[in-house]
Amino acid sequence: MLGGMSWESSLEYYRLLNEAVKERLGGLHSADCVMVSINFQPVADMMKLNDWKGISRVLEGVSRDLKRAGADFLVICTNTMHLLVREIEEASGLKVLQIGEAVAERINAAGLKTVGLLGTRFTMERGYYRDAFGRRGIEVIVPQERDRESVDGIIFQELCRGVFTKESREIYKSIISKLQSEGAEGVVLGCTEIPLLIKQSDVEIPVFDTTAIHAAAAAQFALADG
Repeated sequence: MLGGMSWESSLEYYRLLNEAVKERLGGLHSADCVMVSINFQPVADMMKLNDWKGISRVLEGVSRDLKRAGADFLVICTNTMHLLVREIEEASGLKVLQIGEAVAERINAAGLKTVGLLGTRFTMERGYYRDAFGRRGIEVIVPQERDRESVDGIIFQELCRGVFTKESREIYKSIISKLQSEGAEGVVLGCTEIPLLIKQSDVEIPVFDTTAIHAAAAAQFALADG
């Protein structure tokens, strides 16, 4: 598990993965896993500079460390860094269990054809989710530019720092309502910190918690031969 981006959601990954294994196997069973939690500040600084080559070098090195530690596959505990899946797989030789594929399968199973997407500006504006969803005929709607700035700002200035306010929840709820009015049948919480703020009870349309979906997929994949 490649975590730390931010540790707030990496903690949820660890909890959810172990709960899924315990539910499946019972007793004192827990996940046999290795996690490296990196310092997010240098990575966030490179994101501001759009230095994706620098970020890739960091994550490639960590992925090789995880392979040496005995990992059989890799879970990147964040949405945005899935933009670097190809580079990480090539550097480490490990399969990355992709969050976009897991979420797309869940949406497809729910029978939805149009979903809203919230996340960092990189997640909302680049093609990672559009590609994964498009292969299944699912359309993606993102907020307007000003709302994208609000969503992104709250993620980095509050959620990644463990700050969860009623005011920010209301901003997100308003943006989700706009997406719903534009035709979204559900909303993808495409940043692993957003589910710490927004719950299904906060909105009318189905919520897709990418942290929970990805952790469940990791447990299922790890136990597939068990």
